[in-house]
Amino acid sequence: MTSPLLWYLNRGSGIVLVVVFTVTVVIGVLATGRAVSPWWPRFITQGLHRGLSAVAVLMLLVHAVVAVVDEFVDIRWWQTVVPVGSAYEPFWLGLGTLSLDLTVVVVATSLARTRLPHRLWFLVHLTTYAAWALGVVHGLGIGTDADLGWSRLITVVCVALVVLAALARVTAVLLGRRRRGSSGPPVPGRADRDLLAGGGAR
Repeated sequence: MTSPLLWYLNRGSGIVLVVVFTVTVVIGVLATGRAVSPWWPRFITQGLHRGLSAVAVLMLLVHAVVAVVDEFVDIRWWQTVVPVGSAYEPFWLGLGTLSLDLTVVVVATSLARTRLPHRLWFLVHLTTYAAWALGVVHGLGIGTDADLGWSRLITVVCVALVVLAALARVTAVLLGRRRRGSSGPPVPGRADRDLLAGGGAR
């Protein structure tokens, strides 16, 4: 089955997915900060992060399903979970599949977080960055709109937002360690271990 509607839905869901995934990652990074504004409590940021994560997962599933249903290109259902063996754009499609697989692992471990050691959850959650990056590169390589000006602008803005959020988080943690070091022996905290993991506070 194929139709212009499926083609547009596939393109549109991919673009929206990149934007939502980017905002989810940025808010997740900011949610790990120790400083909480009285006008924007941490629980609101964490709730927004979880809500957007659910939307991102839903958009990812829609994007994958539409790609399989639309027979304009030959993408089999198993190629949405196995990153090798595709006849159509095997490298770029494989990156998208890896992004989906990593996202599924992150979601599964997040749902089981209370039953997992914090360090294990933290290390797995860090792969969110890899899933996001693979998704962005997948879109650049396989997206039919990737060379258009507006599409490039969206990609540049998304990459810049994630890089700036990560740099801001790293800077905040390093400054916090320096202040603790000047006032006495450092006391390790969970926020340090959650340096780059989104939604680090329980």
